[in-house]
Amino acid sequence: MCMTTRYQDDLYEAVNGEWAKTATIPDDKPTTGGFADLADEVEKKLMADFDAVATGQKQAPDQYFAQAVQLYRLAGDFAARDAAGIQPVIKRLAPLEAIADLASFNAQAAQLDQDLFPLPFSAGVEPDMKDTAHNAFTISGPGTILPDTTYYAKDNAQGQQLLSMWQQMAAQVLAQTPLSAADQAQYLQDTVAFDAEIAKHVKSSEEWADYPKAYNPYPFAKVADQFGQFDFTTYADTLLPAHPDTVIVADPRFLAEFTQLFNADSFTAYRHWAYVTELLSNTGYLSDELRILGGSFSRALSGSPAAPSHEKHAYRLANSFFAEPIGMYYGQTYFGAAAKADVTQLVEKMIATYKRRLANSAWLSQPTKDKAIVKLDTMVLKMGYPDQVNPMYQQLHMPADADLLTTVTALAKTRHAYHLAQLTQPVDRGEWAMPGHLVNACYDPSRNDITFPAAILQAPFYDLKQSDSENLGGIGAVIAHEVSHGFDNNGAQFDEFGNLADWWQPDDYDHFQTLTQKMIAQFDGLQTAAGKVNGKLVVSENIADAGGLAAALETAQRLDDTDLHAFFINWAQIWRQKARKEYQQLLLSIDVHAPAELRANVQVQNLEAWYTTFDVQPGDGMYLAPDQRITIW
Repeated sequence: MCMTTRYQDDLYEAVNGEWAKTATIPDDKPTTGGFADLADEVEKKLMADFDAVATGQKQAPDQYFAQAVQLYRLAGDFAARDAAGIQPVIKRLAPLEAIADLASFNAQAAQLDQDLFPLPFSAGVEPDMKDTAHNAFTISGPGTILPDTTYYAKDNAQGQQLLSMWQQMAAQVLAQTPLSAADQAQYLQDTVAFDAEIAKHVKSSEEWADYPKAYNPYPFAKVADQFGQFDFTTYADTLLPAHPDTVIVADPRFLAEFTQLFNADSFTAYRHWAYVTELLSNTGYLSDELRILGGSFSRALSGSPAAPSHEKHAYRLANSFFAEPIGMYYGQTYFGAAAKADVTQLVEKMIATYKRRLANSAWLSQPTKDKAIVKLDTMVLKMGYPDQVNPMYQQLHMPADADLLTTVTALAKTRHAYHLAQLTQPVDRGEWAMPGHLVNACYDPSRNDITFPAAILQAPFYDLKQSDSENLGGIGAVIAHEVSHGFDNNGAQFDEFGNLADWWQPDDYDHFQTLTQKMIAQFDGLQTAAGKVNGKLVVSENIADAGGLAAALETAQRLDDTDLHAFFINWAQIWRQKARKEYQQLLLSIDVHAPAELRANVQVQNLEAWYTTFDVQPGDGMYLAPDQRITIW
C-alpha cells in the first residue's frame, strides 16, 4: 500500500488516514471508527435478539430481559404514541402547575423530588469519599441548557447560536401545549433567564474535573441555613430514610449563592423553568413528531442530521432501564467464561508490570512505594460481566396497561427511590459501574476497582487471533490506563479502600504535582480542527494514558517475540475516529479525554522506544526533544 504519511511524522494519520478517506458517519451518530464501530456491532446483535424474543422466535433468558423486551415493544408502538400526542406529558405536568407559590413548594418539595420533577438544585446518595463503607447525602447545582458554563460568556458566539436553536425548539414544543400564546412566550423567557442565572453559580467542566474538590462535608444546619427561604429541613426529612447529620456539598459556591437564584421573587421564573425543562425532557416518550423535534437540540450539539430509527430508539430506551441484565446476557452469550479468565490473566500481568515500575521509580520514596503497591494489591477486578444483577432490578416492574411516559416514569421513580434508600445501607462494593455490553472501561477511586465490560474485549483491542504485541498495544494499554487512574491527579488522593486520604510522603507528592503541571502544559493549547485543547480539563486522562502506555510497552518488551511496530500501530488504531465538527467542539468543552488523534500521537513521543522502533529523528513531525518528554508512572 502506498503510504502518504510517514509514521515518523504523524502516527495517527499514517495508520488511520486511508480509512478516514472512505469512512462514513451514520446519520444518527456523531462519530464512527474505533469504539463507535464496536458499539454499533454490539447494538446490532442485541437488537436482533430483542426482535427474536419480541416475535416469539426465542425465549427470554430471564425475567429482566423479558421486561426489557416488553418495554421495547411499548416504545416501538408509534401508532399508540402518535394517537396520544402530547397529552401524557400535559397530564404529568399538572402537579407542577398546581404549585402556586414558595410556601406550597416547600410543603411539596420532597414529593416533587420523588416524582422526578426538576428542583433548583440536584441531590442524591453516593459513597462518602472519606468513609466509603457508608453512603452520604450529596447536593450540587442543577444542570444548564448549554453544555458548559463557558458557553455563556458574552464573546462565545457558538453559545449564543446554540441557545437560539434551543429556544426555537422549545417554542415549537410549547406551541403544542394548552398554554396561551402569551404564557408560552413568558414561560420561555423565564426559562432562559433562570438558566442564565444558574450558569453564574455552578461549576464549569474544568472545575468538576478536579473531583476531590467535590467533597465538602457541611453540618446539616449550615446547609439548611444557606438554602434561605427554601425549607431544606422538611424536604430532607420527608425524602430520606433518616436525618443526615452531615451533607456533602459538591459545589460550595453554588450553595453560598443559592438565595440569589431561588427566592420568593424568582419562584415564578423557577416554576416556568421547571415546566419547560420537564416538558422537553419527556418528548422522547411521546409522538414521533415530538420525539424528533425534542431531540433536535442534542443533534445540533453533536452534528447528527437524523434521529435514531424507531427500532434503535426503542432498543436504547429499554436498555437505559435494564442495562445490567442485558449486559449479563451479552457477556454470557457472546463472551463466556473462558475469555473472561484469559483477560483476567492479562490484567494480573499488567498489574505485576505496574508494581515493577513503581518499585523501580527513581523519584518515589520507599514509604510511598509501599503504600502504592498496597493499593494495587487491593484493587478489585471486575471483568466481562457481573455474576448476578443488582438488587435494584428486582424492584423494577412494568405497570399494566400504561402509556409509555407513565411506564418510564414509574420505572424511573422506583430506581430513584432505591438509590435514596441506600443512605442507611452499607455501600455495596460489588456494584458494577458499567454493563457488560458497553464498549468502555473505567476505574472507580471510591471503590478502588477497575471494570472491563465484555464488549470492549474484542478486536482491535483484544483478539486471540492478534499477536501478544498487538493485544498489549490495544487492551493492554487500556487496562494499564485504568490501573493508572488509581494514581492520576484525582485517584492519587484516594487510599486502597477508596477513601479520600493523604498516603503520600510530602516531597513525593510535591514532585508528582510538578509532573502533573508538565502534563497539563504538554497538551494545553494544542490546536485541532475544532479548536484548542484545555490541558487542565484533560489532565487526569492524559496521566492515565501515559502510565498505561508505558506499562503496556514494558510488558511487550518482555515478550519472547516482541513486535513493537505492531504494538504502536495497534495503539494508534484503537483511537481511530471520524467525528462531526460540532461534536468535536462539544468534546473540547466538556470531555476529560483529549481528542483521539492527540491521544495516539502525543503519548508515544514521551517514550524512548518510539524513537528506536521507527528511527524517529530531529526534524520529524513526531520528534520531541528528550528534555520535553514526560514520564510519571
